[in-house]
Amino acid sequence: MSTERGRIRVSGFETERIADHDAAEPTGDDAEEAEDDPEVQNRWVRVIHQLKRDRLALTGMAVVVVMLFVAVFSRPIVVGDVTVQPLSLTPYDPAQTGVGDRYDSPSLTHPMGTDRLGRDTFSRVVAGSRYSVTIGFVVTALAASFGVIYGGVSGYFGGTTDGVMMRLVDVIFAFPALVLAMILVSLFGGGFIPLVGAFALVGWASYARIIRGEILKVKQNEYVMAAKALGARDKSVLFRHIIPNAIAPVVVQATLSIGTVVIGVAALGFLGLGFDPGTPEWGTMLDAERDTLITGAGGTWFWWTTVFPGMMIFLFVMSINMVGDAVNDALDVQVDDVRGGGG
Repeated sequence: MSTERGRIRVSGFETERIADHDAAEPTGDDAEEAEDDPEVQNRWVRVIHQLKRDRLALTGMAVVVVMLFVAVFSRPIVVGDVTVQPLSLTPYDPAQTGVGDRYDSPSLTHPMGTDRLGRDTFSRVVAGSRYSVTIGFVVTALAASFGVIYGGVSGYFGGTTDGVMMRLVDVIFAFPALVLAMILVSLFGGGFIPLVGAFALVGWASYARIIRGEILKVKQNEYVMAAKALGARDKSVLFRHIIPNAIAPVVVQATLSIGTVVIGVAALGFLGLGFDPGTPEWGTMLDAERDTLITGAGGTWFWWTTVFPGMMIFLFVMSINMVGDAVNDALDVQVDDVRGGGG
């Protein structure tokens, strides 16, 4: 606030901005076209700069990007009769048996050895990234999107609407997530789509609760009341003004949840509830070689059949968690700065 020859000027509430806003969205559909909040944009720019200085985060991001690249190009992608992606990084067909002797140890020909059917473990581990990594990102995207919309509507309208909608969230939280996913997969079968559906159905509730709590605080801010006073519709207020300022904890939760989903899918695969036997998915590969985990088949420990799939799970989850921790630290600092210094 400043004074100049008897005039009072309040920072953040300039009349020129109000006049521009009135001209931009007078009525109807124009009211929905609110300008993006520059403070939100600046916050994310600062977060990106901070992440660039975090070596652990950059290392984790590099590993995740490489695994995403491998997931896309591990095997050709065919949609109907059209080959969308013709490249293949695997030296052998992951399902082909007899490419080597049973339980060949790692060598130049087979860098990760072979399994009980003589299949190339390296080809199966590379192909398995498409199942495990892709499911982690797809489930997180679906669960976060639905959860943000659900929790946003609940927190924004409040009252009876909030009470009824949150009771459904309480029902979801009454069951352990992995157990509920296990029940759903047992009922509807395994495979890519059933697994995505099962984990998305049990994962959206956490995003709904997080965004709802943030919206209950954000919707009390002055700019929200100003937008309503200027005639902006509820949809515009919620998705253009409130959610962008409340989304930071959801981003952190989503980043950390990717690894949790990958572990959950691998756990169901290890229990025989994920993909069909023989599918080159990391958890299913561990299940197929579970008798070699301790004593080995015939008294010999063929360590490579379980170490390499397990190492891929560990490497991906550790990398995505390093990124998530860095995002959490960066957003915590920026959110505190914005709330403390935004006036």
